[in-house]
Amino acid sequence: METLFFIASKTVGMAVRVESWALFLMLLALYGLWRGRRRLAGVSLSVLFAGTLALTLFPLGDLLLRPLETQFPAQPALARVDGIIVLGGAEDTGTTRRWGGTQVNEAGERLTEAALLALRFPQARLVFTGGSARVGREEDTTDPSEMVRALWLGLGIAQDRITLEQNSRNTAENAALTRDLVQPQPGEVWVLVTSAFHMPRAQETFVRNGWEGITPWPVDFRSGDLADGRGIWRLDRNLLGVNLALKEHLGTLVYRMTGK
Repeated sequence: METLFFIASKTVGMAVRVESWALFLMLLALYGLWRGRRRLAGVSLSVLFAGTLALTLFPLGDLLLRPLETQFPAQPALARVDGIIVLGGAEDTGTTRRWGGTQVNEAGERLTEAALLALRFPQARLVFTGGSARVGREEDTTDPSEMVRALWLGLGIAQDRITLEQNSRNTAENAALTRDLVQPQPGEVWVLVTSAFHMPRAQETFVRNGWEGITPWPVDFRSGDLADGRGIWRLDRNLLGVNLALKEHLGTLVYRMTGK
């Protein structure tokens, strides 16, 4: 059942991406032209053009990401930390496999910020949770975690402080498998590190899976100041932001409906 949920979530996630809608509208337009249905072709192309223009002219990505990223404060005050949990997703295993080293993607701040927290609180355990989340491709589930281990060791984190959970494929499995692995005790203070847009769903999922005393530490903020105009005439940036926001809003709804 968990595997079916995982595959379904990946499939639906691809379907709701803006570019998937754009390709569908192109297909409708081509069908209309082929069948001589000019009205269908015209409407499809008009909607496609209007949507592309809106994504280019307006910071829609920032507008949709902002409500997600402002739910928890950045860098909250911490007096004591017993453990730090970092969600996977920042590691680029394909590039690492090809070129070597430790390659990270745009979410790399998850790993570096967690290391800084670990150096700040030298008694805290540092836990990475995440295996392979690829569909239809064989991949060693230890690849992401071993990359992270190498990075943290290189940044000066002691080996005996690092714990790796290597089998989870999504946020629900992150929460459940990590809880079973580290066995958090009542009264302990744990810090949850993930991208700010993902933090609302992650925090809710961890609490639902029995985690107590967990403090959100959002990083990797994607939305800028709406007044600075960074999202104007930036189709690439807005497209990424809209896709991230749609995925998170839909993911939160599905997790609540299924009790994940």
